[in-house]
Amino acid sequence: MSDKTIPSAKKILVVDDETDVTDLLVYTLKAKGFTVEAVNDPSRSIGIARTFLPDLVILDVMMPDLNGIQICRMLRADAKLKKVPVIFLTAKAEESDRIQGLEVGADDYICKPFSTKELVLRVQTILRRLNEGLVEVPRLITAGQIVLDGERHIVSVAGEVVDLTATEFKLLRLLMERRGRVQTREHLLINVWNYETEIETRTVDTHVRRLREKLAGEADWIETIRGVGYRFAERRASDIADT
Repeated sequence: MSDKTIPSAKKILVVDDETDVTDLLVYTLKAKGFTVEAVNDPSRSIGIARTFLPDLVILDVMMPDLNGIQICRMLRADAKLKKVPVIFLTAKAEESDRIQGLEVGADDYICKPFSTKELVLRVQTILRRLNEGLVEVPRLITAGQIVLDGERHIVSVAGEVVDLTATEFKLLRLLMERRGRVQTREHLLINVWNYETEIETRTVDTHVRRLREKLAGEADWIETIRGVGYRFAERRASDIADT
């Protein structure tokens, strides 16, 4: 993957109470052309983020006073920062920990000890995916009361804008564009997350569950194909039952 895929102006905020970790990440990411700000005091992270306005946040989980899960929730609740991608970087490697991280709105989860090469690749993948959404060809896709506006990168349900992360938007767009066709979890991982198939497929299930919650009454457009993956329905089951 070429470093040229990500403009050098992209800003990354690193939050970790261990100075050796932040020093390593600052050095590595700056060498790749990123602008980097490091914070070792988690209580200062939100204030600095509001001033720095990062394009991506790398966030430790286990920190004193204010942990990464709490900070991620605060980022998602902030009007200026709620769309910023978050990568958790942590020693908590259990599946339940990864699921919790994804459920609070993280876009990726990397366990310590980590490879700096892998971390840079993950950062580049997320930022490239975000850029692809910003330069998308203008297009409206509709189903029931769901309207996906590719030009403005907005999804609305019954006229109300739904707050989706960049990953959730790309997932919904792919499902709607391939309406009626089953998408395996492995296919979604490759086309939404740009990962190889050995990455944990539970990631897909977690994001689909969150997406359905946000679609509320229109959630049944996304069908689960047991043992295979997901499909955006041609017609909702509830609509068929009414005919």
